[in-house]
Amino acid sequence: MVLNSDGTKKPFRKHKRSTERSAPVKPGLQARAAAAKILGAVVERKLPLDGALDHEHGNPAYKALGESDRALVRAILNTTLRHLPRIDAAISSLLESPLPEGARALQHVLAIGVAQILYLDVPDHSAVDLAVEQANQDPRNRRFAKLVNAVLRRLGREKDEVLGEIDKVAPMPAWFIARLEKAYGRDAALAISESQLQPAAIDLTVKSDAEGWAKRLNGVVLPTGGVRLAAFDGGIPSLEGFDDGAWWVQDAAASIPAKLFGDLSGKRAADLCAAPGGKTAQLILAGGAVTALDQSESRLRRLRSNLDRLSLKAETIAADLTTFEPAERFDAILLDAPCSSTGTTRRHPDVLWTKGPEDIGRLAALQERLLRHALTLLKPDGTLVFSNCSLDPTEGEEVVARVLADTDGIERVRIDAGDWPGLEAAITPLGEFRTLPTMLKMPDGIASGLDGFYAAMLRRVA
Repeated sequence: MVLNSDGTKKPFRKHKRSTERSAPVKPGLQARAAAAKILGAVVERKLPLDGALDHEHGNPAYKALGESDRALVRAILNTTLRHLPRIDAAISSLLESPLPEGARALQHVLAIGVAQILYLDVPDHSAVDLAVEQANQDPRNRRFAKLVNAVLRRLGREKDEVLGEIDKVAPMPAWFIARLEKAYGRDAALAISESQLQPAAIDLTVKSDAEGWAKRLNGVVLPTGGVRLAAFDGGIPSLEGFDDGAWWVQDAAASIPAKLFGDLSGKRAADLCAAPGGKTAQLILAGGAVTALDQSESRLRRLRSNLDRLSLKAETIAADLTTFEPAERFDAILLDAPCSSTGTTRRHPDVLWTKGPEDIGRLAALQERLLRHALTLLKPDGTLVFSNCSLDPTEGEEVVARVLADTDGIERVRIDAGDWPGLEAAITPLGEFRTLPTMLKMPDGIASGLDGFYAAMLRRVA
């Protein structure tokens, strides 16, 4: 017997088992919700996209998806980040008044909706419907669901007009366009900005027989001696030669610094920021006895795995370069220094949203410290190549100029443009390498461009 608080008998009520079920989740909704969350993490919290999309340690909403939905999330995010200034301009043009302060989550929902309508092969009605559903399911955005519906439906109707208007907006952030303009001029800055809208090509560094591998894999031989592939179905590991370790994936620009040494037979060489190991492999193939150093043991494990697939061997050391003192100095040193990676936006479109001017200054200072110490590890007449994948001269030309200005016994080794047919435009008046994403035009059917890279060669003369 069950009693009320006053001691009277409670009436018995028979509980009916509920037959109601929660409404099924619309197909594709979880993928869009994950994309919006990750976009917010990249833009607001400066979290790298690669980390968010890691299959083991990435964003929980992403990890919960099946592989086809994960592929969709990657496509949405890469497209959104490549076009984000234009997408933001499109949203602004379709709103009668700006979104309220603090409505960043709503901005991200709209952004991925706009990206699908303007730049991806997604039916407009699907993009609109799922964006509205996202808004309805988020308490922060529910009151804006009708606004989302109106904005995206209008975009569908006025797509061509909106595209024409936002085409005048540079697709890189204004702060970085300003730095590019200062370094290369207005026209070059805008051309670089436009070039990052195209996904990066897949380049291979081959152990030998570039012509043969180009023929077998439906590619072309590059001026660097590597191979660039045409579009293909399937993954990289499915290609002929992968299991045999005949080649590895490495952007054409990234393959240049190690090639500057030429023949290293009989010489001790060091790759001082070595992981993931592509440049280490090049130094080994050039004949060097190679020491690969990296601060991260986990990154060195990846390097060792990559070298194992290629059947190549190097001494590996986990150490802080700034305090590293080898028993014997080196004949050749490659220092591909940590940088802002602004030359890699074709493959990493999040870079310009997770980095800022303060990061470029901080990284340039780190590079200078690393370079100054690395030079002390050279034998007399030894050579050092300093490189990175930044487009900003603050991290390249300016670092080397300062070090040369006040370091005795070090001189610049001029790179001869005649030794690099097809890449002559990348050799600067000082004899350094400066590749831009707008360089390296390819025939029809093969993607053009390459990463932005800087490389200078220095020699110890005393």
